[in-house]
Amino acid sequence: MDPRSQLAEVGPLLAGVVSGISPEQLDAATPCAQFTVRGVLEHMIGGATAFAAAFNGEAPGEAATDDVLAGFGPALTGLAEAINRPGALDQTIDAPFGPTPGDAFARFVALDGLVHGWDLATATGQAYQPTDALVAEIDAFAHQVLEPLRDGDIFKGAVEPPADATPIERLAAYTGRTVR
Repeated sequence: MDPRSQLAEVGPLLAGVVSGISPEQLDAATPCAQFTVRGVLEHMIGGATAFAAAFNGEAPGEAATDDVLAGFGPALTGLAEAINRPGALDQTIDAPFGPTPGDAFARFVALDGLVHGWDLATATGQAYQPTDALVAEIDAFAHQVLEPLRDGDIFKGAVEPPADATPIERLAAYTGRTVR
């Protein structure tokens, strides 16, 4: 599956979770240790804004994080449009961890979206059921690229998941989250 197809599956999952978040839940802790629900949304809006600009060959604008629940959809839509622009995946993107081929960076975006969707769903008590095929593809990518990027900040060390962990829980644990 190409990264655009992965993102086409991750987008609706994220939209569903975010639409189920109430303002009262914004300060709840998430499995992503450094972020509350609001923090995950701010991080994702900021990333989407910066990465859309990068895929479009533009300087990033200011991320709209005053109302994270209202700002999430437009920011992610802008990123999806930028990634789907002709030639977007053929360029090099200045990623937080260095210059990265656009195709590979779009896969990082899918990984980030899938795992942060799990963070948000877990923190707000929502069901989160990405397909096993999607999780398997993104998990295989994560296992190819994350080890040299683990710095304890952007990417934490893997955590051992419970024996009965679901595929998404195993991926979350591989990205450094404590599962259950």
